[in-house]
Amino acid sequence: MTITRKNGPLYLQIKKIIKDRILHGVYPLGSHIPSEPQLEREFNVSKMTIRNAIQELYQEGYVDKRSGVGTIVIRNTSFSKLSKGKRFTEILVEEGHQIQKQHLSFGWTQPEPGTELYEKFGERCRYIERLYLLDGQPYIHYIHYISSRVDLGEELDQSELPSLYDRIEESRITLEQFRDRFTVAPAQEETERLLGVKPGTPLLKRLRSSYDAEGSIIEYSIGYYNTELQHYLITYDL
Repeated sequence: MTITRKNGPLYLQIKKIIKDRILHGVYPLGSHIPSEPQLEREFNVSKMTIRNAIQELYQEGYVDKRSGVGTIVIRNTSFSKLSKGKRFTEILVEEGHQIQKQHLSFGWTQPEPGTELYEKFGERCRYIERLYLLDGQPYIHYIHYISSRVDLGEELDQSELPSLYDRIEESRITLEQFRDRFTVAPAQEETERLLGVKPGTPLLKRLRSSYDAEGSIIEYSIGYYNTELQHYLITYDL
């Protein structure tokens, strides 16, 4: 895949890509990540750049480097210093599933006055539309609406999609509160097509609002889940 210096140090970009693959089960727990020569060819960078990326992953506790054996994945959940939310995809990966993300669209939107989106973000906000695959099958259709305070850059590489919560953390924003609403309802025709379900099929719909320490909204997401593939589980701490 292509990486560019305009997005920051190359080794950090590669580290984030490999980390994202680990978190989504592409490189499962206990498996080897590709060798340094393989990664050099994939990213078209020097040996030192790859070694620096792997060293970052080692220092963060995701991999273990063993002489004569290779680099092994030893952790597949994130070390989130700023976000207090548990990622559902991490739970699935822990259970042995593989999650893939497909980029559908990305840009700015202007909410209509009087709508819920306008009340949350005002006249302008960013959005990302994604399709999540569970073991190769369409599972979740998401649209994330994001505060302009989050630095998403001007372009997203469609071959490797960074975690939204990583981008929020990199923008030095602490997510302190999450408000989830759940319902069951048919989705719009395009969502039904993407998820491969019959028209009118009831789907789990999740609405999430994420707020910073000052109570300002940072993210609002609308997700439809094909729970015929995998149930969405909620655990309450009492």
